[in-house]
Amino acid sequence: MATKTFPVEAGHILMFARSVGDGNRVYSDAEYAKTTEAGGIIAPPTFAQASAQFDPDYGLRPKIGQPWFGSGKNATGITRAPGGGGGGGGGGGLHAEQHFEYHRPLKAGDVLTATTTPGKTWEKEGKRSGKLVFSESVTEYRDQNGELVITARGVGVRTERPVEQPAEKA
Repeated sequence: MATKTFPVEAGHILMFARSVGDGNRVYSDAEYAKTTEAGGIIAPPTFAQASAQFDPDYGLRPKIGQPWFGSGKNATGITRAPGGGGGGGGGGGLHAEQHFEYHRPLKAGDVLTATTTPGKTWEKEGKRSGKLVFSESVTEYRDQNGELVITARGVGVRTERPVEQPAEKA
C-alpha cells in the first residue's frame, strides 16, 4: 500500500485545466467560482491523476541522473526487459481504464492524502496474445480532515505473450 500527500493549489488547477483545453471559469476565476454551487475554485474531473507528480517514485517521470525509457518505443535507446512494466509474462502491459468517483468537489486549498491498495484481479483469454490478466488498483483521496473526496479505480491489463505481428505483404 502506498500513501502520498499533495496540495491542491489554484495555480495547479489553472494549468491543468488549460492543458486539457477546458476554459470553464470555475477552474480559474475566483470571483465567478464564488457564485457557483461549489462556492470556490474546483479542480477538473481528472485532476486527481496529477497527484502522481508528487510521488518521488512515479515510474513514468524522468528521474534526474538516471536513464529514462521515454514515451516512444526506445525513445532514448534504452530497452525494457521482456514484460517490462507489467510484472511478469512475456507480453506487455497497458492502462485499460480509469474511473473517478467524486464524493464532493475537489477544491483549491485542499491537501489530499492518496492511499492506493490492490483491487480485483481477473483473466480473459485473448485471441492473439494468450491470457489477458486484468488488475485493478483503488486509490482513496482524503482531505486534510480525513474526509473521503475521491475514489479512483484504475485497471491495467497484461498479456501472456507479445502479440504476433502479421507478416508484411510483398
